[in-house]
Amino acid sequence: MNSRPGALAAVLLLLALGLLLLGTSIGSTGFDSVLAARHDPIALQIVWDIRLPRTLGAWAAGALLGLAGAVAQGLFRNPLADPYLLGSASGASLAMALALAVLGVSPFATAWLVRVGLTGAAFAGALGGVLLTLALANGVQHTLRLLLAGVIVGVVLGAGKDLVTLAIPDILSALQGFNLGSTGFVGWTACLLMLAVWAVCTTVAWLLGPVLDGLTLGEATAASLGLPLPRMRAALILVLALATGTAVAQTGMIAFVGLAAPHVARSLVTTTHSRLMLLASLTGGVLLLAADILARWLTAPQELPVGVLTAVLGGSYLLWRMHRGSGRLL
Repeated sequence: MNSRPGALAAVLLLLALGLLLLGTSIGSTGFDSVLAARHDPIALQIVWDIRLPRTLGAWAAGALLGLAGAVAQGLFRNPLADPYLLGSASGASLAMALALAVLGVSPFATAWLVRVGLTGAAFAGALGGVLLTLALANGVQHTLRLLLAGVIVGVVLGAGKDLVTLAIPDILSALQGFNLGSTGFVGWTACLLMLAVWAVCTTVAWLLGPVLDGLTLGEATAASLGLPLPRMRAALILVLALATGTAVAQTGMIAFVGLAAPHVARSLVTTTHSRLMLLASLTGGVLLLAADILARWLTAPQELPVGVLTAVLGGSYLLWRMHRGSGRLL
């Protein structure tokens, strides 16, 4: 990397390390030093088993959403594209609603959910939404068809989720936590899974960055350069679906991180898509980690839903960008 993207990456990593230390020091009673926990076995266990995986998990979920947002905006050549564009969010919500609805209805349903888990159901729903979008769009050949199919799938699956909640209103309280987003239930297993998926998706996205560089010149020009667009577009959609589905399954619906992170990265540096996707991923991790710390600290011992906080902060940032750019995001 040249000096400027490299310097930005270093700053983002330092910010993440500082926020990691801060995040492990924020508890239900406010701020307490991690160093003080060394002399208290119970406090040390709380830091290790609860705060540290939650803090790392918040960064990993934000990094996945930031990466997915950069892939979506580059793939669709649209600054308003976000990770949930292909129906993953509505699919995850519907799957979660159905899982909560059938829980306890029959021994078979309960046993199935015990094996799969609610996070597994949400992940399957997210991937199912993307697959349905691809089926309606007849593959990955046409970008506009993908966009239209994603919008249709999002509306239809969202309506399905609403019908389930109307039929069984008892699931509303449990489903609300998923829809508002939360990192409070992220443990070591979920944290390590998100980090592993992030490493794989980032590597693949980095290798496919030249495809997005070519697409900025138009599909005809990219094809004339000898790029196998259908296969590479399919690989990018797989990265988008896997990153988004993993994050949503573990932390719920967290808004605006995937949309805002690429804009923040682009406002700080101009570079190729390979580097931009990495920087957007690091930015997304810092944004969600900072929002999670604020959500825990602002109303301690209560917590704000982190998805609400990211929506407020991310929306405010994008409004500021539009005002500064005379109504344009880019």
